[in-house]
Amino acid sequence: MEENFDPDLIHAIFKLVWSRRSKKVEGNQGIDLEGGASTSKKTRATTANASALKVSCELLRLFVAEAIQRAALIAEAEGIDIIEPTHLERVLPQLLLDF
Repeated sequence: MEENFDPDLIHAIFKLVWSRRSKKVEGNQGIDLEGGASTSKKTRATTANASALKVSCELLRLFVAEAIQRAALIAEAEGIDIIEPTHLERVLPQLLLDF
């Protein structure tokens, strides 16, 4: 079986992003953009179930593996045996479009 990301780590990252996003939304609630009464929504806790975390881990694994393969092709074309950050910088724009 191939190595995979730890679901607990991915869940912790998701929780961090969700908490930052909720703080950002709470900070903007004082500003009335639409002018209507009671337009603010209650923020509720965001959660992810085990199968969603498992799929997210697999997607991240595939993304990283593809990035490494594409960077290795560029390094090989340049005659270099080691993948350097510049190789990843070159492949990331197209990789993000592909995913």
